[in-house]
Amino acid sequence: MTLTHLDIHNHGCPDQQVSGFADLWLVRWLKAADNIDDALTQYYENPNKYSHGLFPSEDSPQISTQETWTSAPLPPPSYHEVFSIQNNLPVQTHTNKVIEAANVRAQDEQQMQNMLQHTQRVCMIYNSDIEPEHDTQKTSCSCEVHQYMYKKMKRLKVQEMWSKAVMYPGERAYHDCFSVTVFSGNPYSTVISPYGLNPWEFQRPNPTYYSKAVQQTIQLNTTLNAKAQAAVNDMEPKYNIWETDEPDAPAADDAQPAAASEPPKASKLAGLKKALSMRASEGRSILRTEKSNLRHRDLCAEILSEEAGRWPDAGWREIVSTYQAKVGMTEKIAELRAKRPLQYLHLLRAGYFEPIPVSWANRVSNPLKFRVDAQAGWRGITPAWRGYEDTAEERLYWVLNHRAGNTGTRLKPDFISALDLARARMESAVEPPPDYFSADDACHVLHTSEGYSRQVMPAPFRAVDMPEDATDNTMILLDVSGSMDFQPMRPTYDKYLITGWEKSTQPKNKELAKSIIRRFTDAMTNHDNNAIGYQLVTFASTASYIGYINHYNFPSTWDSIKVGGGTRVMTGWQKAKELHFQRHHESATYHPVYGWQAGPRTPMLRLLLLLDGEATDMDEFELELLGLSWVHVTIFLIGVDGCPHHHRHANELQRISEVNPHVSFVDAQGNTPERFVTHELLKRHLGYDVSMSEFEALERRVSAQPPGYTE
Repeated sequence: MTLTHLDIHNHGCPDQQVSGFADLWLVRWLKAADNIDDALTQYYENPNKYSHGLFPSEDSPQISTQETWTSAPLPPPSYHEVFSIQNNLPVQTHTNKVIEAANVRAQDEQQMQNMLQHTQRVCMIYNSDIEPEHDTQKTSCSCEVHQYMYKKMKRLKVQEMWSKAVMYPGERAYHDCFSVTVFSGNPYSTVISPYGLNPWEFQRPNPTYYSKAVQQTIQLNTTLNAKAQAAVNDMEPKYNIWETDEPDAPAADDAQPAAASEPPKASKLAGLKKALSMRASEGRSILRTEKSNLRHRDLCAEILSEEAGRWPDAGWREIVSTYQAKVGMTEKIAELRAKRPLQYLHLLRAGYFEPIPVSWANRVSNPLKFRVDAQAGWRGITPAWRGYEDTAEERLYWVLNHRAGNTGTRLKPDFISALDLARARMESAVEPPPDYFSADDACHVLHTSEGYSRQVMPAPFRAVDMPEDATDNTMILLDVSGSMDFQPMRPTYDKYLITGWEKSTQPKNKELAKSIIRRFTDAMTNHDNNAIGYQLVTFASTASYIGYINHYNFPSTWDSIKVGGGTRVMTGWQKAKELHFQRHHESATYHPVYGWQAGPRTPMLRLLLLLDGEATDMDEFELELLGLSWVHVTIFLIGVDGCPHHHRHANELQRISEVNPHVSFVDAQGNTPERFVTHELLKRHLGYDVSMSEFEALERRVSAQPPGYTE
C-alpha cells in the first residue's frame, strides 16, 4: 500500500463531493451531444466513455497540495504528558467481519487450548497435534475426553462465523466434530487415524499409524494449498481495477467461428435463427461482462472503505507506510493491491499491512494467537493456510515471503522435516573449547554430572548491525515460566510419536540463567563503566519490572524473582518498551493503537533475552521485530541435553536471525560452559568481535566496594 493510494482515497472522493462529480459527469455528456436524446444514445452505446479522469487520480494536482505528508510534525509530547492523557485519546473503532469474528473467537480460544492440553495430559498424549479419542462405546459420560468434545460442539457457531469471515469465494467450511462427520465435507476424513484401526482396544496413539497419518496430512496440506491458491488467483480480475476504463464485452463476431467455409443456407428461417442466436450470445456476453465489472467496482469500493476505516488520517497512514518500508513490503503490497485485489482485501481486513496493536500483547487471546487446525477446519487467513500452527506463524511466513529482495519461497518445514533437521543439528554437537573451563560454572558447583555437554557451535560472528554506541540502552528480559524451576526433562520418541519423558542430569534452567546474567552484567559493567547496573524485566503469564541489577545487589535482587506461569514473551517485551521510552520519550511519539513510535534520534535498545523454550507468542514477537530498527535482540536459548525440541526451536531462531539483522541468538544444552556462552553473547550484544584477551579483561571481578551513589 503506497502513500499515493491512501491519499487518493482519503482526498479524492469524499461523500460531500459525490453530487459535484455527478454534475460534472452530466455536463460532459451534454457538451458532447447536440441534444438530450443524442446524449442518451451515446451513453447507451458506451457508458464508460467519459468515466476516465472523473475522479482524482494519482497524478491529480490536488494530491500534491495536501498537507498530510509534507508538513513538519509537531514536537512530541513528554512522557508524563502522554501517559496523563493516554486513556483519553480517541481510539479507532473501525470494524469488519474478520474483526467481529475474532472478537467472538477470542472469548474462549485460550480456554479451549488449555482444555485440549489438559485432556492430552490425562490421556498421556504428548504430541500436540493428536486429538484425544474415547475408549468406550458409551454414547456419553463425564470424562475429560467427552467434556472436550462437548465444548467443541458448542463452538461450532463460532467456528462457522470465523470461517465465513476468512473464506475466499467458492470455499466451503467444514469441521471434525464427532457426531456429524459423515456429511461435513472434511477433506481430511480420509487420513488414517493415529490410533490404528481396532476400535475395541484401549485408545492410545500408535507410532506406525501416527507416522502414516502425519505423512498423509502433509501431502494433503500441500495439495489443498496449491489448489486453493490457484483457485483464488483465477478469481482475481484480469485487468487493473484501479484504471477507470473497464474492458468492453467481446464482440459477437469474436465469439463465433468464421463461417466462410460453410455452405450457404438457403432457408431464410435458418438465417433468422442464426441472427437471433448471435444476438442472444452477444447479450449473454455483455451481461457477464457487466456483472464482472460490477463485482470489480464493488471490490474497489470495499478496499477503499476498509483503508479509510483502518487508517483515517495522515498520522495513521504515516505509521503504516513507515512500517511497510521497514519490513520491506512497500512494493509487494502495492503490487498486490494492483494485481491481486481480492487477496489484498482479505489480508487488509486481517491487519497484515500495519503494526501489531499494542493492546494485543497483554490479552489472553488475540487474532495472532488463534490456532490453525486443518483437520478440524479452523482456518487461517491466506489461501495456503494449511500446515501452520497458529495465525501468527502464518502471517510471519507470509511477510518473509513478500519482503523486498526475497528470492524464492521461504517454506515452513513440515513436522517430519523439522524433527529430522533438529536431530541432524543435535548430532552436530561437539566438545566445547577447553579454554573456557571454569570451576565456578553451575554444573560444577551443583555437581549434577561430570564434564560439559557437547554443544552445537554457533556460526562465526559476523557484524551485520551497528556496534554499541554510548547512548545505547542495555536491558535484560528473563523468562521466569514454571519450566525454569522444573527438573529438566527430554522426550523419548518412537519414530515421530512421543511415548514418554526422561530426566536429564543438569542444573535447573533458572540456575544457569542466574549464572549467565551475573557474568554478563559484570562484563557489561566493566565495558560501560556503569556501576548502576541494568534494568531487569521478567515475564511468564504476565510481566514484572524488577529494577536495576548489578554486582552489589545481585543476591537480593535475584531472591526477589518469582518463578511460575506460562511463557508469553510479548508481555515482557511491552514492559521493556515502556521502560525504554520512559528514558527516551523526548525523541518519540505515542499512538493510541500502535503505541510508542521511535524517532530518528531515539537511542538503540539492546536487549538480552533469556528463554528456556519456545514462548507461546514467539512468532508474534519475531513478527514485530521485523518492523523495528531501534532495537537489537540477543537471544540466549537454554536447552535440555539431547532434546530434539530444543534444536527445533534453535533452527527456527537461526532462520529468523538470517533474515533480520536486528536479531541474533546463542544456545546451549545440558552442562553448559558459561564463559564460552557469555563471550558469544557479548559479541552479538555489543556488535563487534570481542577478542579473547578483551573478554578476559571484561570478566575480571568488579570491585567489592559498592559505588558511592544513591538511586
